[in-house]
Amino acid sequence: MSKVISIGEVMVEFSRGADGRYGLSIGGDTFNTAVYLARAGIETAYATALGDDRFSQAIRASAEGEGIGTGQILHVAGRSPGLYVIDTDARGERSFTYWRDTSPARELFELPGWEGIAEAVIEAGTIYFSGITLSLYSNAGLGRLFATLEFARERGARIVFDGNFRPRNWKGDVGRARAVYAQALKRSSIALPTFDDEAMLWGDGSPAATAERLATFGVPEVVVKNGPEGALVSVGGSSHFVPIPAPVEPVDTTAAGDSFNAAYLAARLGGQSPVAAAEAGHELAGRVIRHRGAILPRQAHS
Repeated sequence: MSKVISIGEVMVEFSRGADGRYGLSIGGDTFNTAVYLARAGIETAYATALGDDRFSQAIRASAEGEGIGTGQILHVAGRSPGLYVIDTDARGERSFTYWRDTSPARELFELPGWEGIAEAVIEAGTIYFSGITLSLYSNAGLGRLFATLEFARERGARIVFDGNFRPRNWKGDVGRARAVYAQALKRSSIALPTFDDEAMLWGDGSPAATAERLATFGVPEVVVKNGPEGALVSVGGSSHFVPIPAPVEPVDTTAAGDSFNAAYLAARLGGQSPVAAAEAGHELAGRVIRHRGAILPRQAHS
């Protein structure tokens, strides 16, 4: 199985429990995926930047406790990671409030030591990132990331992209978001978008329209996640609808897509077909949304 390096931001998480109180944890879309990949036995590293405070130390310790490689985490003196709060409604749908503008993760490809991060990415067999990852960086940082991905692709790396569009992260600049996404998609081997996000960003009318559009960017393998409606797998011009195995009453939908992506990618790295991999994604996501927060307790995961 190829080594995976996941790129992005991990933050302090406060999630409201059933009793109305907030519990402290950590999370972030690409970090959540890294955790579930590592739990699946995939050698996984995480690339980001943290501060030197106790929360940064706790994040690093948590990653190490999950078996995630931390050699590509930069630390910046006097800085702290971002923070977010999750609130869920009666249907388990979540809303987020963020404090992340001064997070050092936003400068990963501009900090001293970024060259070492780029070298590690180029050497990885599989590179995973998201639209949230892209929204962090300045144009200079994006230029360095895309150049790094280009080198990695030339060396045969598998590049996996989850659109994960969040309008607030792009400050309403849809044109910039589309342009940046286009650059990511042109370099991607696998795309794992969520239909609602794609409809919001591109105006797609259906998961099939999303798959067709992504094919125009040259992405050979596309899985369009559509919540309880299942997923559409499109590979080599052939599409297959993969339903969820059974209806699930969600407690908290946080990390549903992140966990699906991890199980899908783990299955593909293990040689399973795209359809079987999507079924594995549904199974894990179904378990994750029965619990609060992004990361399943270990006893619930096993």
